[in-house]
Formats: sequence, structure tokens, C-alpha cells
Amino acid sequence: MLSYSFYMLTAVAALLVTCHALCRCPGPGLSGRDGLKGWPHPPRPSDFQDTEFYDVLVNLKHRLFRLEGVLALKEQIREVGEKMLASNGKRVDFASALQSCEEAGGTLATPTNEEENKAILGIVKQYNQYAYLGIKEGEISGQFKYINGMPLNYTNWHQYEPNGKGREKCVEMYTDGSWNDKKCNQYRLTICEF
Repeated sequence: MLSYSFYMLTAVAALLVTCHALCRCPGPGLSGRDGLKGWPHPPRPSDFQDTEFYDVLVNLKHRLFRLEGVLALKEQIREVGEKMLASNGKRVDFASALQSCEEAGGTLATPTNEEENKAILGIVKQYNQYAYLGIKEGEISGQFKYINGMPLNYTNWHQYEPNGKGREKCVEMYTDGSWNDKKCNQYRLTICEF
């Protein structure tokens, strides 16, 4: 069963996509991975042809901030830098964890620095379960990459790891924050980043 917060976030995303599809929002598009630029400034009432639409957008933004606050208070989400982390508490294999995150609009949590590693560790400790990270072994045995194919710019391997030598292609985080290479068919906690 999906949570109320999931439905709210989906509704806000749908509203923003609809806004731009109907060309009722100023600017050439949303900022983000598509490379389109958004507003040069925070939206103002004068930017909108329809002031009622602006009021709805402001209300949704306010509700979204409140919802994020409630989820953070209940330790259901954690923010670190530009990332938001969340777990559904489920233990599944790597492929299923990745699929769950992608269906929710994110990807597996991938620490790119010590601060992000600590934030993911907070969720690992909360559930007291090892978790998959968004890191896999590449074509060359012992060479690990982010799941987007980029080389690792940060690591926190446990002593004597990785040691799977091509047999352990996924990466898990221990409850001390260190990493271990592991077979991808093991059941580990799902932590997503958005």
C-alpha cells in the first residue's frame, strides 16, 4: 500500500508537468536532468496568466514543505546536500531494490562523499539491516562503478574489501557504514535517493 506522501509528491509532480505541457508556466521549462532552464527567479504572481493557478501552486508548495517536515520528523526521509533519502523498509535482491527506487522516481542510494555515506548509514542503523548501494562491479573484475556507469569518486570499503573477484558484483553497506562487495541475489534493505 502506497503512503499518503507518495500520492502527494506524485500529485505535485503531475501538476508541474501539466503546467509546462499546457504552456501556462513562464520560462522554457523545468530545471533538471533534461537540461532545460526554469525561471531566472522564484515564481511571482505576475509570472502567471492565471492568478488562481499561482495560488494553487503556492498552496501546494506550502503543503509539500509541511509534508517533508512531517516525514523528516518521523525519520522517514533524510536530506543530505541536494539529495533526499528514503526507505520502504523492505529487504529484496538488488534488481528489485533498483526497480522499486526507479518506479518511485529515484535510484538506489549512492554515496558520493562522507556526508552522504553518513546519511545512508543513519537509515541502515534505523532498520539495523545491511543495505544495497547504487554501485556495481564493471566489466573489469574488482573495478566498481556507480550504476550510471561513472567511476567511483568516493569509497568506504571495509578492511580487505572488495574481495569477490568477479563473483560479488553488488555492494552493500554494513551497519558501521563500511562497504562490502556481495552477490546481487541476497536480500538487503532498499534505500532510495531522490
